[in-house]
Amino acid sequence: MKAADPLFRVEGLTRRFGGLVAVNDLSFDLNAGEILGLIGPNGAGKSTTFNLVAGALPPNTGSIRLNGEELVGLRPHQIAARGIMRTFQHNMPFDGMTVSENILVGAHTQMRHGLGAILAGAATARRAESDAIARAAELIDFVGLGEWADADVGTLSFGQGRLLETARALAGEPRIILFDEPAAGLTPSECDRLSEIILGIAGRGISVLLIEHDMRFLLPLAERIVVLNFGEKIADASSADIQGDPAVIAAYLGEPATDVEVSDA
Repeated sequence: MKAADPLFRVEGLTRRFGGLVAVNDLSFDLNAGEILGLIGPNGAGKSTTFNLVAGALPPNTGSIRLNGEELVGLRPHQIAARGIMRTFQHNMPFDGMTVSENILVGAHTQMRHGLGAILAGAATARRAESDAIARAAELIDFVGLGEWADADVGTLSFGQGRLLETARALAGEPRIILFDEPAAGLTPSECDRLSEIILGIAGRGISVLLIEHDMRFLLPLAERIVVLNFGEKIADASSADIQGDPAVIAAYLGEPATDVEVSDA
């Protein structure tokens, strides 16, 4: 029996900036509900890969497919509408709005009715708005911000802002969420909470692609890890196998080594 195709597939992805090859012939798959880590030393091409997947940058060559559909050539909002959402290294709330309102903004990619229909009070538009409000409330509870639903986002702590970013990404009903260093700046207890939430996201069948420098956070989470170095993939294996891979250890330490765990701590 033929194995099912993966939900998401990157093939031969290359991006150049003048003479610099930031990502070189990169290929990897991501299955539904899988947590995949993307790691590498500084300048390895991780953020460029995220920007290519999200449509912020066009590749020079290569293919990016979601459920068999080619995404190369689509604009970021079109890619988001097809089910790929992302968070960023720095919290980016919409100031002057409440937590609930921020999360509702994240739902706009899946809204089927234009502003005219909403202003006219069309029944289907009202139902869609009601559904979005209910969805936002459920997500607020899911990430643990229920007490702050009506609070101005400016009153949230940094860690709570991370949870808001996660809920806003989920509001777009994604097939895949790209997390860009979500543990950066968090306390150990906040990391533990975020880890639980990411596992819960995967438990809902949503795939996770995760850039993270904190290996103590990433290794227990990721089922599989892709390692980049100078824009090229040097490993694609389980978390356990990655820790003992000589090429990965050499990329992080700059020289061959044995019996050393990969760590960015």
